Amino acid sequence: MTRLTLAAQDAQDLELLSARLQDAVAKLKDITWLPKKRRFAAVVNRLQWEDGGKTRVRAGLHFDGVLKVQSHQVKLGADEAVVSILALRFAPNPAGDGAEADPGGVIEIVMAGGGAIRLTVECIDGGLSDLTQPWAAIARPEHGEA
Repeated sequence: MTRLTLAAQDAQDLELLSARLQDAVAKLKDITWLPKKRRFAAVVNRLQWEDGGKTRVRAGLHFDGVLKVQSHQVKLGADEAVVSILALRFAPNPAGDGAEADPGGVIEIVMAGGGAIRLTVECIDGGLSDLTQPWAAIARPEHGEA
């Protein structure tokens, strides 16, 4: 099986990453921000929805050009706590009067249970890469009909 590698440079690309990250889980100790490098990175166990959601794979997620990281309802310091990603969202900075559109904004990593991590970015510059071979998923999340 081919390992997935995706890059994100605009809001449409970010939607693809969001779809591939739905129901990914990670321990908080596997999520970090490197302020001097302006990089946010995480290693997650990604559910492979593209293969029917029957397998998981370890994957690396990163965003560069990160100016600030904030969290909401995330247990900071609880390294063994597990979070589940529901979606990635992007809110662009407002465009100035007559100026070119600002490529920056806020990427929000929405977690199950109401938590979120917000990345203030200069622009969308990220990627997702599978790191391991897949293994059988023990459980598959149930999402009610929308």
